[in-house]
Amino acid sequence: MKRIRLWLFVLSLSLLVACQQSIPDAKNWPIEDFTFIDQNGQQFGLADLKGKVWVADFIFTRCADVCPPMTANMAKLQKMAKEKGLDVHFVSFSVDPENDTPDVLKAYVEKFQGDTSRWHLLTGYTQQEIERFAQKNFKAVVKKPQEGDQVIHGTDFYLVDQNGTIVKYYSGLNDVPYEEILKHIDMLQE
Repeated sequence: MKRIRLWLFVLSLSLLVACQQSIPDAKNWPIEDFTFIDQNGQQFGLADLKGKVWVADFIFTRCADVCPPMTANMAKLQKMAKEKGLDVHFVSFSVDPENDTPDVLKAYVEKFQGDTSRWHLLTGYTQQEIERFAQKNFKAVVKKPQEGDQVIHGTDFYLVDQNGTIVKYYSGLNDVPYEEILKHIDMLQE
């Protein structure tokens, strides 16, 4: 009788695991602890995101080309997630912290009509710190050249789970796969 119960337990467990959806090609890159300053001048970090699904990107306010459309795309994703009733937060890391003060970031995000109760634009670190942080955690290049006011950075959106682990990244600039991102957010919340 014990053998039959054990066999039924193992069979039930196998079926449960087989039915559980998983995000294909999950990266599972852990993010190191951080605490920076948001657009409201408040400290904000990984501890504030514990237990929450979030989407991150890298932008800066004086960006001449890719950042305005990326930020508009993030605002669209936020609106779509809200319409679907998904509980998701958004984080944009400035790659130009010397110029992107909290006030500058606040004025920038307001142009895109994002819900800033769930969208934090972060600064409060050195250029070298954000370059190292982006590379180490997001496998993303951030580099401010010696000449000019533009910063080289990637254009991806990163989906992060409740434990602060990067699950997947997607184009945040062109052909943004909104429905796929929303599906994956939903899967993480199940």
